[in-house]
Amino acid sequence: MRITVFGAAGNVGRRVVAEALSRGHQVTAAVRDRARAGTLPPAVRVRTGDATVPADVARLAVGQDVVIGATRPAPGSERLLVTAAEGLLAGLAGTGTRLLLVGGAGSLTVPGGGPVLDDPAWVPAAWRPIAQACTDQLAVCRRAGDTVDWTHISPPALLEPGVRTGGYRVGGDELLVDAHGISAVSMEDFAVALVDEAERPRHRGTRFTVGY
Repeated sequence: MRITVFGAAGNVGRRVVAEALSRGHQVTAAVRDRARAGTLPPAVRVRTGDATVPADVARLAVGQDVVIGATRPAPGSERLLVTAAEGLLAGLAGTGTRLLLVGGAGSLTVPGGGPVLDDPAWVPAAWRPIAQACTDQLAVCRRAGDTVDWTHISPPALLEPGVRTGGYRVGGDELLVDAHGISAVSMEDFAVALVDEAERPRHRGTRFTVGY
């Protein structure tokens, strides 16, 4: 499979690249700054491109089976997450190339309750801008309808570097919480879930979440 990863030098992106390469896929890393490509494995093909620019997305999607959007803006630039979703969808419209887009937990619902976004127990005030941007990002995907073969993937509340176990649970629109009240998955296992979805599509045109 041929996969292009936008945000390939980021925390999630680097792990997705490594996971895809370990399974024998051909991976193109799309980065805005080639200086950051030094953190990537030598087997990856590095190209310069910006997810917010539809022409860049279209160029880097030629001949690819899947494009994965794993960009994460810096604090203060959270709305770039929405702009990137718009750029990816516009660039892939009509191409037939699948889009797997990494979102956030803010757009999920609390078990038995309302949006995670509006629950300060899960989203402190300092996190609300990125949680709101993730919610708006999902709305952009849903408005795109079937113009793009998209899948939106929301992590649980805690997504941190850790250990690759290869195991995870799958959910829909509700935050996954374990028996101890913890909502978490390692970035390594989140990458496993992303590449699993790329290989065996089960959530076309919708959102799903994963967790332990």
